[in-house]
Amino acid sequence: MKANAGQIRAALGRPDPSVRLFLLHGPDAAGAAALAATLAKAMGPEAERIDLDGATLKGDPARLADEAAALSLFGGARHVRVTGVGEESHDALSGLLDAATAGNPVVAIAPTVRTTAKIVKLAIAHPRAMAFGCYLPEGQEAGRMVSALAAEEGLRLAPGVADRLAEATGGDRAVAAREIEKLALYLDAAPDRPHDCDHGALDAVGADLSGDDGAGVAASLLAGDVAALGAELAALEAAGASPIPWLRGIARRLVQLAEMRAGVDAGEPADRVIERARVNFREKAELGAALRRWTGPMLSAALDRVRAAERASIAPGSAGSVLAAEAALGLARRVARRG
Repeated sequence: MKANAGQIRAALGRPDPSVRLFLLHGPDAAGAAALAATLAKAMGPEAERIDLDGATLKGDPARLADEAAALSLFGGARHVRVTGVGEESHDALSGLLDAATAGNPVVAIAPTVRTTAKIVKLAIAHPRAMAFGCYLPEGQEAGRMVSALAAEEGLRLAPGVADRLAEATGGDRAVAAREIEKLALYLDAAPDRPHDCDHGALDAVGADLSGDDGAGVAASLLAGDVAALGAELAALEAAGASPIPWLRGIARRLVQLAEMRAGVDAGEPADRVIERARVNFREKAELGAALRRWTGPMLSAALDRVRAAERASIAPGSAGSVLAAEAALGLARRVARRG
């Protein structure tokens, strides 16, 4: 079944035993994680959670159905969360849906998978599954998301503050939540002692999330050119640039490449995939080379790492630029080792 936002929230908040799989696909990994947390809350604080990933299921497709049917060691509720899911998990998801029994619900997060993927079609068509596309909110929807997060922390946002935060954080729920936590701490706000939050407070403690999107950083990383990437990062550091914009630039590039990779994996020629994506002619050679270097699982894992680096970079007291650079260089080295 293809679910809308209301349906997926309701289903995860009160799981029906007839639904074995909740597939959350699309680039808003933070939004998908928040939905997955809804299921965890519904299962109860004593529930056992089993964590798997796409690479594990690729090597052992039967593992998912086995975990979904297994009893908890402590005799209580049990659920399964799978991250980094891609097309390579098709056999595992299919096996889960067609198994004779499966008493534990499964939520699968697939941030690099597009709506035309086989696993999405599988989940939409199967009566025991629900699929929902997770995309970064925009415009008024992003503002409403920020306002809701602020209310949970006891903040009453002045007119325009929610929109400013939504624009500054790119609609990323995790990044917005970090900024709101800082504002709540600064204003000593909490659900039991709400506080007004105006533009002055945002100016005082809000992170500067604007700046260079680091196109050169993304290009060097995708190419596995560690030396060039190091030079790009050093220049940005010397200029005092925030790592958030270039981390987001990398994330956008990874999502774009993952969509193209899915087309190639489905049997479409790389040249046709690139043409269909309508990329700038100057980038065609770069993307063609990247498609040969990067696999679907690599892209999914890389996107997870970049998103995690972004969240860590804005955490209070963190060495933001160092964490971000370490993540980027680590990914580039992995690509370089593949040749």
